[in-house]
Amino acid sequence: MEGLKIGFIGLGIMGKSMARNLHRAGFEVTVWNRTAAKMDEAKAEWGAHLADSPKDVAAQSDVVITMVGDTPDVREVVTGEEGVLAGARPGTVLIDMSTISPEATRELAELAAEQGVAMLDAPVSGGDVGARNGTLSIMVGGEEKVLEKVRPVLEAMGKTIVHCGPIGAGQTVKACNQILCGLNLLGMVEALAFAKKSGVDLEKMIQVTSQGAGGSWALANYGPRVVKGDLDPGFSVRFQQKDLRIVLAEAERMELPLLGTATVQQLLRAVQAHGGNEDGTQALVRVMEQLGNVEITPKQ
Repeated sequence: MEGLKIGFIGLGIMGKSMARNLHRAGFEVTVWNRTAAKMDEAKAEWGAHLADSPKDVAAQSDVVITMVGDTPDVREVVTGEEGVLAGARPGTVLIDMSTISPEATRELAELAAEQGVAMLDAPVSGGDVGARNGTLSIMVGGEEKVLEKVRPVLEAMGKTIVHCGPIGAGQTVKACNQILCGLNLLGMVEALAFAKKSGVDLEKMIQVTSQGAGGSWALANYGPRVVKGDLDPGFSVRFQQKDLRIVLAEAERMELPLLGTATVQQLLRAVQAHGGNEDGTQALVRVMEQLGNVEITPKQ
């Protein structure tokens, strides 16, 4: 893999750390972001090479990674007039690490294959902490031989890399992950509300339960933030809602009832209604405070 050139598209909360970790691992990294200021930051902080467009990124890269917001964003940066496929050569590997529709993923992979470009869907879990520390869980769909070719690239960003099946399987497993994230989030805020209204110290409750059978990533990582009143996004309400829309649309297609997931989605909609779209998902605690008439987060 020595000398492999990486293109990275999307320098948001997650992408900026993932691209930096690729650079730290010794890869030459060329970046593009819709907001140019984030490209300038990457250049100033760690010497990223800058591109004029996704097409330009692809023309300079052996592997192109996309890490953008939603299905339409991926379509635009991949298939647009100035998109990745306009600049990619046969043999280029496209890795979409965004969270999008499994169906759209399969469609994009077909278009890529027509140009001799192999595609993997490789969505991630682990939030901003995992992105910074290079410890993301990466769920991969696509051909296993393609995964093995680029595994060192993924290892620079993640600790757990699992081949989940054919193209689209990574997105399906990510949907499962988001179901679990949503319900663990709800469990966390309900437990915090119960503890607070009972007069129990929240930090001590988190300390012991996070090590027990009811422990979760949400409790261990978001619980202490909530107690301090830190609702900044490791992962925003807006993007969690986008993910849950994908989950519920797929569930509808399969005629599968997901009662808990639908409840979380509606509760997060209440967070959005109160202006919390860009807050972290732990802002669900605000709704619990209102429903239970209980003050969990300290007043700012």
